[in-house]
Amino acid sequence: MKRGKQNNNMREMNPHAFISLRYPLFFSVLILYAIFCFLSTNVFAFEAKRTVLPNGLTVLQSENHNLPIVMITLMVKAGQSHEPKEKAGIANLAAALLTEGTKTRASKEISEEIDFIGASLNASAGNDSTSITLSVLKKDVDKGFELFSDILLNPVFPQTEIERGKDLVKGLLRQREEDPAFVAGRAFRSAVFGEHPYGRVVEGSPETIDQIKRDDILKFYSDFFIPNNSILSVSGDLSGEELNLLITKYIGGWEQSGMSEITLSKPDEKKTRKVIKIDRDLTQANIVLGNPGINRNNPDFYAVSVMNYILGGGGFSSRLMQSVREEKGLAYDVHSFFAAQKDAGHFEIGVQTKNESANVTIEDIIRQINRMRNEEVSDEELSEAKSYLTGSFPRKLDTSRKIADFLASVEFYDLGLDYVEKYPAYINAVTKNDVLRVAKKYLDADNFTLVVVADQEKAKLKY
Repeated sequence: MKRGKQNNNMREMNPHAFISLRYPLFFSVLILYAIFCFLSTNVFAFEAKRTVLPNGLTVLQSENHNLPIVMITLMVKAGQSHEPKEKAGIANLAAALLTEGTKTRASKEISEEIDFIGASLNASAGNDSTSITLSVLKKDVDKGFELFSDILLNPVFPQTEIERGKDLVKGLLRQREEDPAFVAGRAFRSAVFGEHPYGRVVEGSPETIDQIKRDDILKFYSDFFIPNNSILSVSGDLSGEELNLLITKYIGGWEQSGMSEITLSKPDEKKTRKVIKIDRDLTQANIVLGNPGINRNNPDFYAVSVMNYILGGGGFSSRLMQSVREEKGLAYDVHSFFAAQKDAGHFEIGVQTKNESANVTIEDIIRQINRMRNEEVSDEELSEAKSYLTGSFPRKLDTSRKIADFLASVEFYDLGLDYVEKYPAYINAVTKNDVLRVAKKYLDADNFTLVVVADQEKAKLKY
């Protein structure tokens, strides 16, 4: 849930009066905008330090004093995969409601105070974790950290906000039903992962959302929002001493406790062909084809990254784009990717094409998968993939926001603070034989999952 500038009648009727009354926000926003523009084009040196506090909180910090801005990410190692199936959506609701009222502030007060200092305060849940992020100017970091700690430590999850939040999420899900890409992706993940939580939508479903009670949200919060289950990552214009003072002042009383044990079901890894046809009145077929993949800590991650770049992750230089778009003109875009998460992952190829060309497009995709599995890639393809993956890596660190998020992810996946130095070597060590090996192992041209959302009468799928 993002808190920032909001429209109201006063601003719509008299914007000049709004600027004169709230000039600190106006100029802070201008400063932040200028800073972000500057940071987007300047890569700076990356150094970080790691500390584990007595309460179990892992703290990561990268100092950069070139610009007066501080970025904070707090990652709680609990998300969608930590909620019961029958009440899917708890993690998403809990995150969204963090900014909707605390023991000391109402929702409106949080919004107004963040607004006034020109900062942003956000909370969101994913498959494996929940994140709270703060972006604030150095001069306002004390106030920003106060608000950040308040929503972290003192949320009250008001019943009225819970009901409003549930209605908003259900409305969003109804709206998404009109998006064929969403419908196809949801069906694909459900088929690939089976009963595993990754097969569900993070927001849950209207049916599961209706089952969620306030006590469920309180339990999720109390079970998982604890320091020994969290990572605090800070980047920007803040010294180590200043950060320690802020932590002591605002979250020094955060006490560790035991965590609930979660037993996850295994992803469905049976090698069988699954074809799901969803009939919609569309001019274009939305096609998703793929299979189970790898988790993030799989040692094949880097060879898979190179292989996928060549197959369909490399934009116009990828084989899929060259064949499906450039040679045959079947689609404007076709892409592939491996989603590697904490517990499992999946491989996916996505494309939109005319209903009438759905069969030939699928045939060409399967042909490219077979080619990847049976032939070594060329020296030129391998070199280009390595050059792009290593050359684009610094862009993951070209802003303080990216650094804060990156550090949290590195800690979450236990990659080590020297990952920045090691990553190029990991990629450059991949050989043509490695690419062929992982293609044979993780791509499947026979036992795949295929989802097609289309006008089925016109598509006349033969699968």
